[in-house]
Amino acid sequence: MMNANYIEFYFDCSSPWTYLAFAEIVSLSQRHELEIDWKPVLVGGVFNTVNQDVYEFRKKPNPLKLNYSNKDLHLWSKIRGISISFPEVFPVNSVKAMRGCLYAKNENQLVEFANNIFQAYWSRGVDISQEDLLLDIANDSGLDSQDFKKFINSQKAKDILKNNTEELIKRGGFGSPTFFYNDHIFFGNDRLSLFEESFQRGLLD
Repeated sequence: MMNANYIEFYFDCSSPWTYLAFAEIVSLSQRHELEIDWKPVLVGGVFNTVNQDVYEFRKKPNPLKLNYSNKDLHLWSKIRGISISFPEVFPVNSVKAMRGCLYAKNENQLVEFANNIFQAYWSRGVDISQEDLLLDIANDSGLDSQDFKKFINSQKAKDILKNNTEELIKRGGFGSPTFFYNDHIFFGNDRLSLFEESFQRGLLD
């Protein structure tokens, strides 16, 4: 049973900023004896509903903002100790990958599986929309690939992912990663340090 001190972490593996946050959130939770309630979502569903500006920026990016963002991403990846390079397939359809995260969560192997998904897509450029490649990742993560395949194509998986996504929207979220502590909302990798400082000072009670 989850204790009173926990973080609700809504995430989609198709975001590089989420990979950065994911690389730190576990160690942060361990430093402060916090549990994590992992909430896989479909960030495209969030964008479609409450944040369509993302699509406009992709169509016509501001070169100054884009240049800054790329440098920021590169620097953060060094700080987190991970490798990030934009894959050929971007944006990617992450529906089945995120359903796979739901399966891994049920099997208590979410961290390993999600980390392998992040690495496959953001470090090696693997197209994580392809089911056969997801099955390989599931197998490498110690999951039963046949049960995995059955689950990610089930109505149950579709419903849970949809409900998580709608829940995030209802709580005021507009992207990934978004995390909550005592109903305080934080968005983005760089907000982990803000959360930690606020938590240590007792500002989030």
